[in-house]
Amino acid sequence: MPENHARTPEPRHDGASDTPPKPAPGTAGQGPDSPEPAAAGSSRSAAKAAAKPAGSPVFAWLKEVATVVVIAVVLSFLIKTFLFRAFFIPSESMVNTLEVDDRIFVNLLVPEPFSLSRGDVVVFRDTKGWLQPTPEEPRGPFTWVQDGLTFVGLLPDNSEQHLVKRVIGLPGDHVVCCDAGGKLTINGTGINESYINPAEVPQVHNFDVTVPEGKVWVMGDNRNHSADSRAHMDSGGGFIDIADLEGKAAVIAWPLSRITTLGNYPDVFRNVPAAP
Repeated sequence: MPENHARTPEPRHDGASDTPPKPAPGTAGQGPDSPEPAAAGSSRSAAKAAAKPAGSPVFAWLKEVATVVVIAVVLSFLIKTFLFRAFFIPSESMVNTLEVDDRIFVNLLVPEPFSLSRGDVVVFRDTKGWLQPTPEEPRGPFTWVQDGLTFVGLLPDNSEQHLVKRVIGLPGDHVVCCDAGGKLTINGTGINESYINPAEVPQVHNFDVTVPEGKVWVMGDNRNHSADSRAHMDSGGGFIDIADLEGKAAVIAWPLSRITTLGNYPDVFRNVPAAP
């Protein structure tokens, strides 16, 4: 009977061997049934991802809200600094163009770089002492919140004395009240002031002025209830320095029922000649 024993293969001389080749470095264990290296890496990555705790959806929501708030505050501050600023109307001097407690936005780009025009409604600082000093209000526990909202432009500024009037005379203009028909004249031309409060007939206050360089002559639309340039002729001639202008009132923003843009009535001044 033949013996069951392993037979030693005879040596071959063609450079090959029946002995299975040793796996090359870095390929040990690879064979038809061995897992791919990429698959093994993916399994390890998935295991690590599964080990990490999932982020809180509440935290993610709060982070998103905080980001939106910060962006809104920064944009509001930039707008308030360079483009628009909010003011409120405390008096009846501009009725019915502006009512008491209206909130307005003022275009800070007027008078520079955009030019000022007759008929513009402007807000200016009271450097001439037209207003009575206002007593300082006591500070409450949440005053800092109001100060912060005012600083970024979300609330009107109450920290300074401001007035709002309509520009009637520009530098060099000769403004007179009144001609034989009771009309205001500018550079010899009478104007029909359609912006004046129609509820009352304006009382006549005679004056004859020429506006100096760098200044303007201003009047309120509610003529019988406006202490404007006419009432302060004994103090600097009643003129306002252009340098004191905050800007041109552009929009009534509040209350919602009164939202509108503010015009400068170009038809009223269309036939007025340029200042000599």
